[in-house]
Parts: sequence; C-alpha cells; structure tokens
Amino acid sequence: MDSGAQEASEAQRKDTSTPDAAEVGTTVSDEHALLMREISDRAQDVLREADEGRWPESQLRELVNYLQLEGLEHISNEEWLLFRSAYHASDDLARLRLDHLELRLAIDVLTQAAAGRGDLSPVQLAAHVRGLLAQIEEHLVAEEQILTASGAQVPATTTLGARPHEWYALTEGPVIDLDRLPGKDGFDAVWDRLIRMKPGDEVELMGRTDPGPIWQRLTRVNPGSYGAEALERGPGQWRLRITRRNAR
Repeated sequence: MDSGAQEASEAQRKDTSTPDAAEVGTTVSDEHALLMREISDRAQDVLREADEGRWPESQLRELVNYLQLEGLEHISNEEWLLFRSAYHASDDLARLRLDHLELRLAIDVLTQAAAGRGDLSPVQLAAHVRGLLAQIEEHLVAEEQILTASGAQVPATTTLGARPHEWYALTEGPVIDLDRLPGKDGFDAVWDRLIRMKPGDEVELMGRTDPGPIWQRLTRVNPGSYGAEALERGPGQWRLRITRRNAR
C-alpha cells in the first residue's frame, strides 16, 4: 500500500471511529471491545510495514501513544474496579496483577523501540506486536470472566470517573471540538494531545469554550515551544490554532 492510500485508510478509520455521546460504552464489555478494536487497528498498521521489512516509525508511534494513554490507563482503572467487586477471588486477582505487570513491560519494549532506543529488527518487532495482541486479548477475557462471575453486567470504568476511551478519537484530528470534551477530563484529553505534537504540527481548538486556560498551561510548562494564532475570539465561538515550533 502506498503512503497516500495508507494515510487515507488511517484517516477513514479515525473518521468512522469518532463517537457521538450515545455511542459511549456503558459496560466493561463495551470498553474491552473498543480497546481491542482500536489497539488491533493500530497494530495492523505497524504489521503491514514491518512484514514488508520496513521500520514503521509513525505507525509504531501511534500504537505506543494509544497503549500508553488508553491501555495503561484502563489497566489502572480496572485494577481498582476489580479489587472492589472481586475481592473474594484472591488467587485470580493475584494472577491478573501479574498480567498487568507483564503488559506494562511488553508495552515498554514498544515504547523503547518507538524512541529509537531498542535493537529490534522489523521481523522481531512484528513478532512482539503479535504476541502483545494475543496477551491483551487473553487478559481482557480473563478479567471479564472474574468481573461477571456473579452474572450481572459490570459498569464501565467511566462510572468511576475515568475518562471515556471514545474521547481519544476526538483529539486526534487537526481540529478539536472542545464542546465535545467537557470538564477537567476533557481539558486533560486535549492537553495529552498537544504535548504529543511534533515540530511543525498544527492543531485548531474550537468551540464555545475559551481555550485560553489550555494555552496558558502550555506556555507555563513548555515556554517557547508552541505558537498560537487566534482565529476567532468569542464570545459565542472561539478558534485558536496552536503550532509546535521547530527546535532551535
């Protein structure tokens, strides 16, 4: 697949995965299905390149970003849910805690590879990604079996105050609609996206919400690293274009 077709395929995936409020999962099963689908899609982008003997730099970075921001966050949130609802299954919980540790270690291997600090070949990378996919799928099945042992549906981790996984897609495009990302969790989701921008990247923040506090935080934490252009100044509508400056 040439680079233009691949970019179009990735853009289409992101467009079709952008959720409406009514589509947000309400059970752990919904969350697991979404996580597995999103991780698998990004893993397939990596495998297409690696299986052809090419190093999948941008695809691996996207997979690692998702695993770090969504996969590991879900592990932490679900650990808390598991200990609340399945405290009686101590042996199973001990095994799942070990699984969580192994997942973190496996993801760290990819993180190091994406940062250029590993010595994996494309073939070795592909084998690791396939192993990680199988590991995640098996782990999610085991978690669900414990959580649903009583026969009742288990609510999603968002009911505990976790950020909806569906929000990731809302922050990945060139335009972020702040109205669809309410509250502090929405602010944090936008922040996670902005600090991952590469030099030369541009992102437009738009909506009825003033993006000024987000910009102020960026300039305070990363002075001189970003530029901003006000495209619309409210009060009914705000638009702010943020650019990641090239390193000097």
